[in-house]
Amino acid sequence: MTEEILEPELAIIDPHHHLWDLRPLLPMFPEPRHRFIETIVPVAHYTFDQFLADVQTGHNIIGTVFMECGAFYRAGASEAMKVVGEVEYVNGVAAQAGSGLYGNAQLCAGIVGHADLMLGDGVGPVLEALKAAAPERFKGIRHQGAWDADPEVLGPPFHAPEGLYRDSTFREGFAHLAKQGLSFDAWILEPQIPDVIDLAKAFPDMPICLDHCGTPLGNASYEGRLHERFDIWRENIQALAKCENVSVKLGGLAMHNCALPEEGPAAGVGSETLAALWRPYIQTCIEAFGPERAMFESNYPVDRWGATYPVLWNAFKRLTQGASDDEKHALYARTAARFYGIEHLLPQA
Repeated sequence: MTEEILEPELAIIDPHHHLWDLRPLLPMFPEPRHRFIETIVPVAHYTFDQFLADVQTGHNIIGTVFMECGAFYRAGASEAMKVVGEVEYVNGVAAQAGSGLYGNAQLCAGIVGHADLMLGDGVGPVLEALKAAAPERFKGIRHQGAWDADPEVLGPPFHAPEGLYRDSTFREGFAHLAKQGLSFDAWILEPQIPDVIDLAKAFPDMPICLDHCGTPLGNASYEGRLHERFDIWRENIQALAKCENVSVKLGGLAMHNCALPEEGPAAGVGSETLAALWRPYIQTCIEAFGPERAMFESNYPVDRWGATYPVLWNAFKRLTQGASDDEKHALYARTAARFYGIEHLLPQA
């Protein structure tokens, strides 16, 4: 779907996107596939060329942050060290974008990788190897903790152990992030927000970012229950926002799990409709965290389920029409730049 680009000059840092080639892995998922696998089949190959094409659809994307997704792991390495391959690959993509041959957008200017924090104190060498793979761009770790009693919510490949963020061995590994000056991205599902609150209180000096507004759920056993669970979600978001070390990513709502919209992928849903669906969640997060701890994200290509890249950013811009220029600068670029240490991308005043 195409739309006229709103506020085309507004500078944007997209702080959450993926790059992958899942084509060799698709045979691992027998028919009938889980719905999430079906949503990504159209974008099973999403690397530099595909992402660049989305970035160049009209919005002023000045830079991006890559988010780990288990792609391009190093063959032949140990189980702990294979994750370094993903960061090596993405650092090469960043160098490709940095050549200037493809426009001015600094793709993958920040890189968030993965390390198994369940290694406890043994995670230190892995973090050192990740930093060495991209010395100027490696910024932090995501170890996703998404879990639900209903396995159909996510599908088998994505379920973390129950209560991962409360595990003592996990926290032993987590403590190494601050020692190495790294941030942490937390991806959980809406009922698990209290786990992030507990983690943030246990490590009050550790910068943590909650991904995807905490992932409200509207699929599987949560189908039709978004309204029922909204007050629970809001209370937990407000409690989490009291932890000053936590920021929030405004997005991820176009994933199939959220059912906002219910049907995809990007089947002609316009930005006005999406803005109306997302408004209660986005506004609640901005009011709770403030623009200095909130950042819009694309979560591409996962959010392609519900929105094309230009329509997604148009929807966000509709939601901030009443914001001041300074608030917009924070929400679309400054907060992300500060959290991930890429302030050099910001336009000079």
